[in-house]
Amino acid sequence: LHLCDRRQRQMCIRDRKFLLTIIQAVGLGCASAAAGRRVLHYLQLESYQLPGYVKSVRRNAMRALIPPIAMAAVGVAALRLSGLTGLALLLEALTAALLVWQAAKEKAKKPFVATERVKRLLAVHAAVNTVLALALLTVSPVLGYLLPAFEPALLMLAALIAAPMEKHIAGQFIKDAQARLAAQPGLIKIGITGSYGKTSTKFLLRDILSVKYNVLATPSSFNTPMGVTRVIREQLTPAHQVFIAEMGARHVGDIRELVELVHPQMGLITSVGPQHLDTFGTIERVRDTKYELIEGLPKDGTAVFARDGAICEALFERCPLERKYKPGMLVDAKNVACGPWGTRFTLTDVQTGEEASCQTRLLGEHSISNLLLCCTAARALGMTLQEIALGVSRCQPVEHRLELLSGGAGVSIIDDAFNANPVGAQCALRVIRDFPGRRIIITPGMVELGGNEDGFNRAFGEQMADSVDIAILVGKKHTQPIVDGLTKAGFPQENIHVVGSLEESTTLLHGMMRSGDVVLYENDLPDNYSE
Repeated sequence: LHLCDRRQRQMCIRDRKFLLTIIQAVGLGCASAAAGRRVLHYLQLESYQLPGYVKSVRRNAMRALIPPIAMAAVGVAALRLSGLTGLALLLEALTAALLVWQAAKEKAKKPFVATERVKRLLAVHAAVNTVLALALLTVSPVLGYLLPAFEPALLMLAALIAAPMEKHIAGQFIKDAQARLAAQPGLIKIGITGSYGKTSTKFLLRDILSVKYNVLATPSSFNTPMGVTRVIREQLTPAHQVFIAEMGARHVGDIRELVELVHPQMGLITSVGPQHLDTFGTIERVRDTKYELIEGLPKDGTAVFARDGAICEALFERCPLERKYKPGMLVDAKNVACGPWGTRFTLTDVQTGEEASCQTRLLGEHSISNLLLCCTAARALGMTLQEIALGVSRCQPVEHRLELLSGGAGVSIIDDAFNANPVGAQCALRVIRDFPGRRIIITPGMVELGGNEDGFNRAFGEQMADSVDIAILVGKKHTQPIVDGLTKAGFPQENIHVVGSLEESTTLLHGMMRSGDVVLYENDLPDNYSE
């Protein structure tokens, strides 16, 4: 009896110890997954593409690696000093909560969204972490509490494990979206792509076509397969006559995937230029990827190309479709006038000579290019010049894209903070050059341009010298090529101010602003980019 009681006590102790180990493993797994909130945002910003995620973690090594390492250090130190696993687990959980709170408070250009995919990934992530923590704790408690230190890699492992499930779910959603589109055979489907200008062009085309049609356009920068799928499933109704899908790409084949989803009858290419060269590698790959939209059009489809005197016009010549156009073939613009008040021009039918006066609040001569591209598409769809002119008058600046705002106290703000590229930056500089008063630019320069990034930013600095009076540059290392370009162009050194953050630039600006100034915000660094 004594031996039986002893064995039972030993079994109870083992069971209780194992139960406590499981509780620790679950706590560590969940706490570690929660502590990865910031790197999970990086993964979301990279559209769950692991190569881009790895680059983001490397660029943000201090912010991505130090917090989880610190969390692990807290747990291990508490365990070694007190010997109490409960205390160590509690401190790691509190640290994880603090890291989640800090990440949630951070201002984000594209905020973190707790989508259903994120929730599924977190569940897989916590489960994987729990299994690993259990295995490590059985070897050594210290090893178990070191688990959070490897959080960026653990998230990548979870994403790999979840990938087959996500592919299946995405496939089901895409099939449903395709069925909804197929159920409306009379729906006019339009795809828009380009290195830059596609979002602005999408909204301009929506406003013009809305004079005649009931139009649904993908909102904001919803330009991925799942983003477009979500819009189709949640917003498309039988009342819609036109569906406009923006099609973005960071890799070869991305546009083809979107074309297979939407099956557009009309395609617009707004531009082809050095954008996302960090993933594409060469401008030729960018060109061929954008052309995937045209390759996916039916034989009786309509292709509209920007008149850029370069790659877009070469693609126009390459296009085999009978219905292919570029500005100047159906309609053209003359008597163009631009200023701080907006833009006006005369829209002319090339074939009949008919004319219509157009005016819009859009800033800059380059806005005529985007508008004329949309007018050409509208004319190809049978709209009259008067209908198109009315649509042009309804066009409004897109948020954060050369949006003119009042800064109060007689100061004008030109918000072009969404994204910067070499062509768009030049357009923004031409716009501010037309404004009276003292001209100030605040910019971190351009990013994601691959090995040519420094060269583009150096040229940006040289161009800037002729357009602004004061330059406030955000990021001491990244903006050095801009400083070099400004210096080369003879820009006064005392008018160059380099700061470490956007907050510092705001403080500096408030200390120097006066009535009559105009301030251009050109680009805002992506959330997953830092020096």
